[in-house]
Amino acid sequence: MSASGQYIDSISLPDVLSIRNVSDLKQRITESFSSNNSVILDIPENAEADLSFIQLVESARRQAKAANKTLALGAPAKGHVLKVLERAGFIEAFNGDDTKFWLHKEVTL
Repeated sequence: MSASGQYIDSISLPDVLSIRNVSDLKQRITESFSSNNSVILDIPENAEADLSFIQLVESARRQAKAANKTLALGAPAKGHVLKVLERAGFIEAFNGDDTKFWLHKEVTL
């Protein structure tokens, strides 16, 4: 039995999460999913982010779900990442899964 695809990988992201390095980040996430079922993104507390990073993460979430894999954040979004989510209107449009993913909060009705 093959051992590939059974593990969880954690990716420590750089302090700058922007259009300038989004291609490299995409490659790291893709490579990690090639041999793991779950990937955890560790975003530095003081990370600078732009909308391209949020779009990359949202795309990776959808691709992971379609492949029966899991993408997670090591900690809830905060600081600049949270501000980008707020300014872009994502938080207002969050469903329960989005709130759990980005903010680590359960939504109850």
